[in-house]
Amino acid sequence: MPTSDDIATPRGPARVDTDLPAGPPAALLVLGHGAGGAVDAPDLLAVRDAAVGAGLVVCRVTQPYRVAGRRAPAPAGHLDEAWTAVLAVLRDRHPGVPLLVGGRSSGARVACRTARATGAAGVLALAFPLHPPGRPERSRAAELATGLPTLVVNGDRDPFGVPEPGPAVRVVTRPGQRHDLRGDPAGTAAVVLGWLRERGWAVT
Repeated sequence: MPTSDDIATPRGPARVDTDLPAGPPAALLVLGHGAGGAVDAPDLLAVRDAAVGAGLVVCRVTQPYRVAGRRAPAPAGHLDEAWTAVLAVLRDRHPGVPLLVGGRSSGARVACRTARATGAAGVLALAFPLHPPGRPERSRAAELATGLPTLVVNGDRDPFGVPEPGPAVRVVTRPGQRHDLRGDPAGTAAVVLGWLRERGWAVT
């Protein structure tokens, strides 16, 4: 069962749900939620289960605006500030292992924007929203260019678009899936698990 506690940030308290592996951890994976969503989204839960089973500590972070009961997302700078504050605490709690950051949709964007500053070793982007629906000219592709090993998992029917792969960015497109990636969470988790093993961030 996960443990849950609140961590103070400059933008109010964030909530962290932590799941620990059975043995010594191989890495720490921190995941954020979508703009109007929560950390119990099916893809996040499936990835959590697979990663914990493979020896990772998994922390799912609820941003302060959601803890406060609001659905409308905070400005990007506020999201990044709160996320960075939470990661500083989590790194102290789980020292000595690689830090992997990620999330779905808005949470993936936050993780990308702050990955270098937080000392992350890799980035996991689920349903990365390449552009607003119907607005391909407003591309957010630059946010993925962290230079860190990055896995993007998007549905091929995502109205927010599908990013192109890059030098450090692997893109896996899930057939028949839309932005919520609800059609096959286990399949999405299997893709993530394969990447974690390939990078040496899993014990099994």
